[in-house]
Amino acid sequence: MLLEFEIENYKSFKDRVKFSMIPAPKQKGLDYSILHKKIDKKEYKALSSAVVYGPNAAGKTNIIGAMQTLKNIVLRGNIRNTEPVHNPNAAEYALELIPNNTIEEKKNVYFSIKFIQKELVIKYSLLLDLGKFLEKNYDRNVIEEFLEVNEKTLFKRIKNVLTFDNQKIFEDYFIVGFKKDFKTLLPILQTSLKKDDLFLMNGFKTIVSSRLADIIFNYFTNYLNTVYRADTVYMAPVFSSKYVADSYINEAAARFGINSNKLIYVKNKKNENPPILCSVMPNKNIVPSEFFESFGTVRFVNLFPIVADTLKKGATLIIDEFDSSIHPSAIMNIIGIFHNDEVNINHAQLIFNTHNPLYLNNNLFRRDEIKFIDRNEETKYSRHYSLSDFGTKGTNARKGKDYMNNYFMDEYGAIRDIDFTDLFQKIVKEK
Repeated sequence: MLLEFEIENYKSFKDRVKFSMIPAPKQKGLDYSILHKKIDKKEYKALSSAVVYGPNAAGKTNIIGAMQTLKNIVLRGNIRNTEPVHNPNAAEYALELIPNNTIEEKKNVYFSIKFIQKELVIKYSLLLDLGKFLEKNYDRNVIEEFLEVNEKTLFKRIKNVLTFDNQKIFEDYFIVGFKKDFKTLLPILQTSLKKDDLFLMNGFKTIVSSRLADIIFNYFTNYLNTVYRADTVYMAPVFSSKYVADSYINEAAARFGINSNKLIYVKNKKNENPPILCSVMPNKNIVPSEFFESFGTVRFVNLFPIVADTLKKGATLIIDEFDSSIHPSAIMNIIGIFHNDEVNINHAQLIFNTHNPLYLNNNLFRRDEIKFIDRNEETKYSRHYSLSDFGTKGTNARKGKDYMNNYFMDEYGAIRDIDFTDLFQKIVKEK
């Protein structure tokens, strides 16, 4: 369950911003599916959903990209570049793309994430010296690294100096050898620390607490699902036979409105390639679905397993342009499922970017669930805020107001007046 995510000097976000899934205070109405978790006698609350608005190139996708980049840094355990992968978020493996490209002086990059996993509240923070934009061969360094568990600091790493706090509180999580020989092993951990390695996934995991490291690793692997571009998603089952038909996908596709009898996945002749989604005709002929079904249907079929997996696990799905090419009624129904306490029993969360104003509805989203990303036209820096930040007294952001109309009237910002008239006039008149 995601609580907070912070970044600084990540692409268009020069200054520090906090993306919060903690409910704003004094929000009345729409108390649906506020996720509750009690840990150490303290109750934590989180929103079950969030929708993000903003003009093109404002930085909406950069929020998702930052989460995905931190995820991959943690999973590989270092801040070195990796081999390019087939992923539109190049900053995952080429970290020289992270720093803001307009800053002339070197500025550190900051990541911080706070989440609940396995009955623990975990906060992990990194301050990184990655050099300036496009400095590929820069000698990178982890400046600071912090791990807090249940609001208590476990370790601090500041300029490659390690300190541990609250050892007695966490000793049940420690490896036996570390618990017995803490004073002996601390200097060894200190000397073995590499400046471009994460302590969390290296010395901490092997010597201090493999149990805690595995909990964090599992969260980033299975419970923080980031989709940088929804139109690139292709989901297919793993199977050994020639073809397979998924009953849940077919039932969902039938309700969505497929044109064929049913959908099946046919094994590709080249085994290294994923199976092909195909449509079965009334005469039992088989046609690749991309040749027969609408683009929106194929997109929905590819996204459906991700949504189902998120709800089943109780994970957090952060996805860019989730609703593109899919009818708003289907998207609204999925949003409602995440808000439904009887269905969303595992505390799943849905966060997505959109340009569709239909979701600016005070009967669909709480004010603290409606987020904005705006960009300063002079500095080109992005900023983030929520509708709830406007307050209620004397504003057009209080419950009952027409959010969609007010957004287009530029009451909330994060919108750009675009006019191509004179440009097209020049084009059509040009000889």
